[in-house]
Amino acid sequence: MKRILRGHHLLCTHGFKGMGYSPEFVQKMAEIVEDIRNDNMDFPIQVVQAFDDACGACPHKGESACEKSVASNDHVLALDSRVLNHLGVKHGEVYLKSELINATAQKVKPEDLDHLCKGCSWLEYGVCKEGIGALREKMLA
Repeated sequence: MKRILRGHHLLCTHGFKGMGYSPEFVQKMAEIVEDIRNDNMDFPIQVVQAFDDACGACPHKGESACEKSVASNDHVLALDSRVLNHLGVKHGEVYLKSELINATAQKVKPEDLDHLCKGCSWLEYGVCKEGIGALREKMLA
């Protein structure tokens, strides 16, 4: 199994609590999150700054860009770029899930999300900061 995940979804998976843009999107994210959080599974993930496995179930997915709003595609691409740069990973490259989780635990603090995820509609709920905090506690304890 190989997953394709966009940069900012690498962080979303740690805080996901069942919220989303549609029931189909929530179901798809739940499947991805289950695999990411399963400590007994390791698999390749291609990191992209583009549509990924979750985007396929999003009601805002256009033919070639996010169509949630006029600025949404530029916004999600900026989120991806900030996360990729922060983690030191490259668009299109394939990494093991374990490598990405370790990098996230080592390099991302909950307060970093204020910058990395600036403008994200889910940030205000605090679940992502909580998820990153729990990941750091688990991995760095």
